[in-house]
Amino acid sequence: LSVLLPNITSLMRPIRDPGGDVPLRDHPIQSHRNAFRIYAYFLQCIIAAGETERSAPRSNGKQSRKKHIPGPWNWEFQRARIVRLIAASLEVGLGQLYGTSTPEESLLALLAQRAFAVLENPTILKDKDVKEALCSIISSYSTKYHYTMQSAASALHLLHKHEHLPLYLAEVVTHAEKKYQDGSLAVALLREIGRLNPQDYVRDNTGADNIGKFLVEIADRLPKIVATNVGILMPHFGGESYKIRSALVSVLGKLVSKDFKDADGNTSNGTTWLRNKQAMIDILLSRSRDISAYTRSRVLQTWADLCEEHALSIGLWNPVADMAAGRLEDKAAIVRKSALQLLTTLLQFNPFGPQLRTAVFEATLEMYKSQLNGMGVESVTDSVELKRSLEVTVQDATADREEPGMSRVLEPEPELVSPNDISDSQKKKEGSDPQGESQTQNRSHTSDVGGLAQTRALVASLEAGLHFAKCIASTMPILVQLLASSISTDVEQTIQLLICARQFNVDGAEHCLRKMLPLVFSQEKGIYEAVENCFVMIYIKKSPIETASNLINLILEATIGDLASLEVLIGNLIKKSDITPTVVSSLWDFFSFNAPGITPEQSRGALVALCMAAKCSPKILDCRLQNIVDIGFGRWAKEDLLLARTACITLQHLAHEDRSSLLSNNKIFNNLANLITATSLPEESWYATVEQAINAIYALHPMPEAFSATLLRKFQSSLFSRADTSYDSKLGGCNAEKMPFDCSVSVFCLGKFLFLVGHIALKHFVYIESSVKKVRKQRADKERGASSAVSEIQVIDPTEETTQPTVGAPKVDNINTELGIAASEDVKIDALQEQAEKEIVSGSPIRRFLLAACAPFIAKICKNLSLLQQFPCVRSSAVLSLCKLMVIDGNFCEKNLQLLFTIIRNAAEEHVRSNCIIALGDLAVRFPNLLEPWTEHVYAVLNDSSQSVRKNAVLVLSHLILNDMMKIKGYISEMALRLEDEDLHISNLVKLFFSELSKKGNNPIYNLLPDILSRLCSMQNLPRESFCSIMQFLISFIKKEKQMETLIEKLCNRFSGLADSSQWKGIAYCLSQLNYSERGIKKLADLFKTFQHTLAEEEIVNNFKAIVSKARKFAKPDLKVFVDEFEEKILMCHKDKKDQEITMCNANACQEFTRQAELETMNSNQELTIEGLDVCSDSFDEENCTKSITQVQQEILYEETSSSVTRDHCSRSDGELNACFTSNSGDGITSTCDGA
Repeated sequence: LSVLLPNITSLMRPIRDPGGDVPLRDHPIQSHRNAFRIYAYFLQCIIAAGETERSAPRSNGKQSRKKHIPGPWNWEFQRARIVRLIAASLEVGLGQLYGTSTPEESLLALLAQRAFAVLENPTILKDKDVKEALCSIISSYSTKYHYTMQSAASALHLLHKHEHLPLYLAEVVTHAEKKYQDGSLAVALLREIGRLNPQDYVRDNTGADNIGKFLVEIADRLPKIVATNVGILMPHFGGESYKIRSALVSVLGKLVSKDFKDADGNTSNGTTWLRNKQAMIDILLSRSRDISAYTRSRVLQTWADLCEEHALSIGLWNPVADMAAGRLEDKAAIVRKSALQLLTTLLQFNPFGPQLRTAVFEATLEMYKSQLNGMGVESVTDSVELKRSLEVTVQDATADREEPGMSRVLEPEPELVSPNDISDSQKKKEGSDPQGESQTQNRSHTSDVGGLAQTRALVASLEAGLHFAKCIASTMPILVQLLASSISTDVEQTIQLLICARQFNVDGAEHCLRKMLPLVFSQEKGIYEAVENCFVMIYIKKSPIETASNLINLILEATIGDLASLEVLIGNLIKKSDITPTVVSSLWDFFSFNAPGITPEQSRGALVALCMAAKCSPKILDCRLQNIVDIGFGRWAKEDLLLARTACITLQHLAHEDRSSLLSNNKIFNNLANLITATSLPEESWYATVEQAINAIYALHPMPEAFSATLLRKFQSSLFSRADTSYDSKLGGCNAEKMPFDCSVSVFCLGKFLFLVGHIALKHFVYIESSVKKVRKQRADKERGASSAVSEIQVIDPTEETTQPTVGAPKVDNINTELGIAASEDVKIDALQEQAEKEIVSGSPIRRFLLAACAPFIAKICKNLSLLQQFPCVRSSAVLSLCKLMVIDGNFCEKNLQLLFTIIRNAAEEHVRSNCIIALGDLAVRFPNLLEPWTEHVYAVLNDSSQSVRKNAVLVLSHLILNDMMKIKGYISEMALRLEDEDLHISNLVKLFFSELSKKGNNPIYNLLPDILSRLCSMQNLPRESFCSIMQFLISFIKKEKQMETLIEKLCNRFSGLADSSQWKGIAYCLSQLNYSERGIKKLADLFKTFQHTLAEEEIVNNFKAIVSKARKFAKPDLKVFVDEFEEKILMCHKDKKDQEITMCNANACQEFTRQAELETMNSNQELTIEGLDVCSDSFDEENCTKSITQVQQEILYEETSSSVTRDHCSRSDGELNACFTSNSGDGITSTCDGA
C-alpha cells in the first residue's frame, strides 16, 4: 500500500490538455480512468478482506506453529488511509476523469456499499478520521452524484438493525445538506419512514427506537426540512408503537421551538408557519391523553423543554399548566414525575412576577378593570377577547425573538425571574407588610400605562396571571396526597415543587410543607435527604437571628407529630453542624428576653428548640440551669401557661454530670413541688404541667420515692381537711374501707389527687425497673473488670504461682460462676424487682403502703357510676389512674378488667374511651393471657361512634398485631370494615395496616381472606358497594400464583356449603378480582361442578364473564379455545338454570291454583249436602247423616277423577299438557299443570 496509495493519489491530480489535437481515446485520461477503476476495486477488496479477518475468530495457535507468521500489520491505520483516499476521490477529480459524463453506477454503488458495510461496526466510528471520511463518501454518493433513493434505502435498512447509527446518520444527512445545499437525502429518508406501515413497529422495538432517535436528531439539526415534510409522519400517531409516537412528540417540540429565516432574514411564510405551529401545539396538548404512559410523559417533558428555551408564549402558559395539573393524578408514576417537573419549570420561568398571591393579583386586576371601564370600554373578560389579546403578544414575540416575551405590548409586566433571583427578591421584601408589597406590585403594573391597547393587554395578562396562580394553588391538596405516595420519585419531586411554590409565595405552599415534616422518618434515604435539604434551604439562613426566628415560628405553629419530626431534624442538623453554636446562642437570647420585642410564647418556642437540640448534645444546657429555673418557673410562667411545662421537659435532658451534682435540697425541687401544689395554674394546663414535673423529679432527684411520698401526703392532707391528724400518719397501714368518704372535698382537688396518685405510681414502677438495670449493669462492669484483671496478671507472668489476695478474688468469682451462684443472684434480683413492683399497688402482708392504700379507693370511685356521671372531671382522672394501676399490677388488672370494658362502653366522653383503648394496648403487652378472653371486646371498639376513639383503636390494634403482640383472630373483619370508614384518615390508616401486614412472613392476608369473606357476607346491613371495595383492596395483596390457585379452590368449595344467593354473589365477585394465569383458569374450569348450581343468578354469570375476558388478554391461541369453551359452558348452564327456574315458578303457580279450585268445589258440595239434610232431618239420625255425607263426597271425587283422567288422556294425545297428576290419595287428587 505504501507504493499503491501514492499512485492512486496521482490519478486525482488535475490533468490539463495543453492542446486540443490529441483524440480523447489516445489521451492519458482514458488510462487514468481505467487505472482508477482497477485501484478502486482493489481497495474495496482490501477493505473487505481486512474487516473479514478482523471479525473472524482467532485460532488457538497450535496449528500455526509450523507456518510462517508474518509481521504485525496495523489495519486500523491502513483503514483510515484507504477510507480518506476514497472520500477524497469522490469529492474531487472524477469530473476531470469522466468529463461531462458521470462515473459508472456500478463503481459508485461499490464504493457506497462498502462504506455502508463499514458503518455496521460501532468500534470503527470511534475513529474520528474514519468517521468523517465515511460521512463524506455517503454524502457525495447520495447528493453530488444523485443516488439519493439508493442511499436512503440502505440507511433505513441499517437504522432498523443497529442502535449506534441514528446519531451518526443524522450527522451524515446534516453534512450533505450543509456542504451541497441540498436536503434531498433528508427528504428521501423522511418519505421512506412515512411510507412504512405503522403496524410494522409493533414488535420491532429496536427499529422503532432507532427511527425515533433519528427523527428527533434530524429535527434538531434540520428543522426547516422536517417542518416542511412533517405531515408525512403524522399517520404514525395512529400506530401502536409508543416509541414512534413519543419520538414524534419530541419532533414537534423541536419544531415549535424553532423560528426559520429565509435568505433575506425574514420569517419565511409567516402566516403559514404560524398556522402550522398552532396545529403542532394542538397535537402536543391532545397527546397528553395518549394511551401510553411513556408518550404522556414525553409530552410533559417536551413542554418543560419549551418552557426552558423561552419558546412558550404567555397565551399557552395556562393551558399547559392546567394540563400538567390534571396529570398529577395519573396512574403512572413516570407521568406524575414529569407533571411535577413541568409545574416546577413553569413556576421558575413564569412571566407573571416573583409573587403569585391570588389576593394581590385580584386587587391589581380590579383596579385596572375599573380604569378600563373609566375609559368607556368593557373589560376583556370573555375568553375570545382574552385569546385575541394574547395572540397579538404571541405574534410580536414570534416576529422578534431578540425581545423578551410580551415586552413590546406589556411594558409594565415584570421580567422573568430565575430561581436564584427569588431568594434575593424575598430578602428585599422581608420586613415589609403585605399592604406595602401589594402597593409595590401595583406600582410596577401601573407605570406608564396610557393607551387603550396597552390597558387591554395588561388586563389580559393579569387575568392570565391570576388563572395561573389559582391553578398552582389548586394543586396543593393533590401534592399533600403525593407526599404520602409509596413511590419515592413522587415524594422527591413533590418536595421540589413545594420549595419552588413557597419561594413564589403560592397560596397554601407553606401549609403543605408542614405536611412534609413526618417524612423524616422514612426508610428511603432519598426521601429523608430531600426533606432535610428542603428544611435547610427554607429555614436555615446565613443570619443566626433569622434562623432562630424561623425555628421558633415553626415550633409555635407545629402539631405534636410535627414536633416529633422537628426533634429528629434539629438533632441531625446539630450533628452535621448545620445549626451552628451562634444559632444556639441566638436561641438562648430569645429565651432569656435579651432581644427586643420578645413575647413569652417566643421564649417558650426557643426553649423547645433548645430542648430538641439538647437531646442530641446535652452540653447545650451547661451553665444555663439557673436561667431555666428563673424564667421557666418565674413570673413569665403566669403569662404563658405552657412555659413551666416546657421547662420541666428541658430539665429532664440535663447531662449526667449536672444531674449527679443536684442535692435533695436544691432550689429546683422546691419549685417543682410548688408547681404541683400551686392553685394558680388553671385546670386545663395543670395536668400537663404536673405530669412533666413528676417526670423531672424522678429524673433528677437522688431519692424520688421519698420526695414523691412527702408531696403526696401533703396533697392528701390538704384535700381531706376534715380528717383527723392521726389519719395522715397512719395512712400507710390502714385499709381502704376506713378512708373518710363522708368528708367534704373539692371535686377539682379530688381529680388532681387521683391523677397524682396514678402518675406517681407509674413513674415509680419505671423507676424500679431502671434501678434494676443499673444494678445489673454495675454487676456486669464489675465482672468484666475482674476478668480483665485476671487476664492482665496472666500476661505479666503466666508461669508464676500467684498467692496474693488480689488474685484470689477473681478465682472466687470464677468458681461462683461455675457453681451457678451468679445465676442465683440474678434470680434474687428478679425476685426483689417483682416484690417491689407488686408492693406498689397490692402492698405486703405485713403492711400497706401509701399508693397501695389508694388503689382500692380509686377502684371504688370508678365503680360508682352515679358519682362519675355527676362529676366528669373526677371520672377522667379516676379512669386514667385506674388504667395506670392496672398496667402495674396483674392481680389488680384481673379484678378490674371487666370494669374497664364497662367504662369503655358507657363513658360519654371521647377522651375517656380513648384513654381506655390506649391502656388496653399496654395491658395486652404486659398481661397478654389476661386480655386474650376479651379480644372480641377490644375489636368492638372499632365500631365506636367517635372518630377519635376509632382512630386510637386502629392505631393500637395495628401496633399490637404488626409487632406480634396480639394474635390475628377472626375478628380481623372488624378492622377490614374500617376500610370504608367515613373518616378518610382512619381509612388510610387501615390501608397502611393491611399493606404492612401483607409484608410479614408468607402474607397472612392470604389465610385471613376466606374468614373475612364469610363474615362480611353474613352482615346484612353492609352495603354492596362497601363489600366490593373492601374485598377488592384485600385481594390485591394476593400476588403469588400458588396462593391464587389455592384461593380459587377454597372459594369454589364454599359454593356447595351455602344456600344464600347473596353469599354466592360475594364469592363470585371475589373470584372475578383474582389475577388468573393459565393454570388458574384451568383450575376454575375443573371446579365447574361446585358452582354450576349458582349460575341462574345474572350477577354471578357476569362475574364469570369478567373472569373469561380477563383470561383472554394473556391467553395463547390454544388457551383461547379452552377459554371460549369454558364461557360457552357457563352460558349454556345459565340458560338451562333460567329455564328450570321458569318451569318451577309456573308449576308452583299451577299447583296453588288447583288447590284453591279444589277447596272451592268441596265447600260448595258440602253446602248442598247440608241443605238436603235439613229438609230430611226428621227421617235420618246423625250416623246415617254422616254416612250420606261421606257417600256424596266419594261420588263427587269419583266424578272428578274420571273427568281428570279423561282430560289427561286427551291432553296426552294432543301433546298440549306438559305435566299431569303427581299423586292420588284418599284426601283427593293433586294435579300439576304447566301453563295453568
